[in-house]
Amino acid sequence: MSKREKIIKRTIFMAMLVLTAISSAYAYDDGDFQIWNTDVEEFKVNKDSKIAFEEEFRWGNNASEFYYQHYDIGFFHNLKKWLNIGGGYRQVYELKKGKFKLENEPYVTMTLLWDLKGFKFDDRSRIEYRYFDYQDDSWRYRNKIAVKLPWKFTKLEIQPYLSDEVFIGFSTISEFNQNRFSSGLSMNLTKKLKAEIYYMLQSTKSSGKWVDANVFGTKMKITF
Repeated sequence: MSKREKIIKRTIFMAMLVLTAISSAYAYDDGDFQIWNTDVEEFKVNKDSKIAFEEEFRWGNNASEFYYQHYDIGFFHNLKKWLNIGGGYRQVYELKKGKFKLENEPYVTMTLLWDLKGFKFDDRSRIEYRYFDYQDDSWRYRNKIAVKLPWKFTKLEIQPYLSDEVFIGFSTISEFNQNRFSSGLSMNLTKKLKAEIYYMLQSTKSSGKWVDANVFGTKMKITF
C-alpha cells in the first residue's frame, strides 16, 4: 500500500470516528429521564365536531436538553357514539446533529369507543405520511388503546388511566420500532380546563437495539 493510500485510509477512518461521535451525541442513554409537556386548545364546531390545536415540547438527556417540539391542527367528528374519525397536519422539529430538522406529517385517524362495567375504552388507529427534506419519506401506523378506570376522587374528579401505543414504520420494510406504555391521572381543574400527569415508558428500536426512556409528562387541555 502506497503512502498516499495510507493517508486516504486514515482520513476516512478518522472521518468515520467523528461522524460516529456526532451521531451518538444526540442518542440518549438507555433509561434516560425525560420531561414532556403538551398543551391543547379545542374549539367545538357543533355537538359532534371539533377543531383541535396542539403544541408539545420535550426535554431529554436527563431533562437537561430541549430536543423536540411539534405543532398540530386537526379536525375530528363523531360518526356514531362508538366511532370517531379525523385528520390533520403536524409539523415536527427535532434536534439531529446539532440542528432542528423539520418533519411534515399529515395524518388520518379512526377511534373506536366503548364502555365495559364502568371502564371506558378507546382504540385509536392513526396513519401518517412523513415527509422530510433531509431523508427519504415514509409511512407510519400507530395504534393506541387506552382505558379510564371507573373511579373518580375529590372535587377535581381525579381519574386513573392506562394506555399503550405501538408504532410500525413503512419504508423499504415494515418494522415495529416503538412502544409507549403510560399510566396517569386526569382531572378537571375547571369546567373547561382539564389536566393530566403521567409516567410513560417509551421503548424505541435504534440500530437494531431497544432503548428505553422514562418520561414524566403533563398535559393541559382547554375547551371553547
